[in-house]
Amino acid sequence: MTNKNHFVICIDNTDYEASLIVRKMYEVIPDPQAEKDDLLRVIDESGEDYLFHSSHFISIELPAEVERALVAA
Repeated sequence: MTNKNHFVICIDNTDYEASLIVRKMYEVIPDPQAEKDDLLRVIDESGEDYLFHSSHFISIELPAEVERALVAA
């Protein structure tokens, strides 16, 4: 993953029902060290960033204009 913004959709919230909502899009914060362990640093429902296993998400590509709007919001 690069340093640009990245978004994922939650496909499994097992054990994280309060933190993640299935079918909801989340912003990923680049964390190369975590990625080596197959983890993603995601801004969850609390508004804070936490590490979750990547198997809970699928990566999505958004048009650059949409990503800029989401990050600015």
